Amino acid sequence: MVPFRISPIRLVATLLVAVSAFSAASHLRCQDSGSKHDRIVPDPVPPKPFSTIATRQTPLYTVEFRSADQLTEQDRLLLADSESSIAEHAGFVDLAYKQSNWSYRQIVCPTFPNHLFLRYTRNNGAGDMTVFSASIPRNGEGRVRIVPILKRGYSLFSPAPINALTISAFNHIRAEEGETANTDWLGNALCYAALAGSQPQILPRDAEPAVDKPIPALSAGMDVEMQVHGMEVIRFDDAAARPHAMEWSMTFTHQGKLIKAMRRQAPMLTANPASEKSAVARTWQVPQSGQN
Repeated sequence: MVPFRISPIRLVATLLVAVSAFSAASHLRCQDSGSKHDRIVPDPVPPKPFSTIATRQTPLYTVEFRSADQLTEQDRLLLADSESSIAEHAGFVDLAYKQSNWSYRQIVCPTFPNHLFLRYTRNNGAGDMTVFSASIPRNGEGRVRIVPILKRGYSLFSPAPINALTISAFNHIRAEEGETANTDWLGNALCYAALAGSQPQILPRDAEPAVDKPIPALSAGMDVEMQVHGMEVIRFDDAAARPHAMEWSMTFTHQGKLIKAMRRQAPMLTANPASEKSAVARTWQVPQSGQN
């Protein structure tokens, strides 16, 4: 068999033709675009994981707590199958789950329909209360998780609302829930607060303070921090917190991972009664009918 060869002269000629064709094509492209410096602006990408324009799926401004006898039959069976896992995980942090005097309530989070959430409480009197939350996947995608809140009146590690273990458990629950967890930013924030030990309540936006009855300054809001790689900060004021209303702040990454949770006493709006002197002053400032 004769090997295939190409002469150096023919190779140079072929390269020159190819370069000329490439230059001509590039020139035509520049002419079509008008300028070689033109840039194509990409379509705007909506913020993730939470949309700033989507409407809420539920008008509720709080999560719902239900008594044990309000559980559905299906959830009762799911709880019965999960009892041993709850006892095992509670035993890891020495919550004395096998002792008596425990009660529980269901935490209903509309944003997380694929999970059953429960708040367990063991009350032995003033200053001696043990509390934890439990998460049970309904669809088999995931595993039982617990969030320790109090052990005999004290935080086990650091306060549950800002604890790294609470944040980690919540991120796993979000991942197990799937895409439905991204449908409601406020629902995520409220559910996190409930799992961390609160029973959050948000006042309507049109709420106004009354005399001697201040209200939190914030209802709820979401800030998109575009300068910080698309971070989304969710804030709301829990009006039901005692002894003071509390402001919650949660920071999510662009991919939907919760990276920080904070809680502090909320600023309040007050209404003061008008004094007789100030009322007279305002009367003099009102122009009379027919005056210029």
